[in-house]
Amino acid sequence: QLQLVESGGGLVHPGGSLRLSCLSSRFTLPYYAIGWFRQAPGKEREWVSCISNSDGTTHYSDFVKGRFTISKDNAKNTVYLQLNSLKPEDAAVYYCAAGRPDITTVQALCSIPREYNYWGQGTQVTVSS
Repeated sequence: QLQLVESGGGLVHPGGSLRLSCLSSRFTLPYYAIGWFRQAPGKEREWVSCISNSDGTTHYSDFVKGRFTISKDNAKNTVYLQLNSLKPEDAAVYYCAAGRPDITTVQALCSIPREYNYWGQGTQVTVSS
């Protein structure tokens, strides 16, 4: 069973930055696409970004494009999400998830939660002055 563990959340002021990490329990990054989602209280889970297993293809939702950056370090079994220029509306629990490699070929696929088979427990991001 693949396990994913997120970390790096916390409290920041508007305009601040955080780097979230998603650590995989096994050497899996060459075999899975990884996505980041978030869920705020009372709202549905929404897709943030995804990265392919092999060629580094990335996709971003419109509301984070230009502010967030997804990357990965295969040697460390870790995917990162750099959050810059944070806004109060970015506050949420952020989850990473692993899915089959081909979902990053089309942005619409990697934005769908049911395309992912494994999920982490989430890390809380709070943006407040």
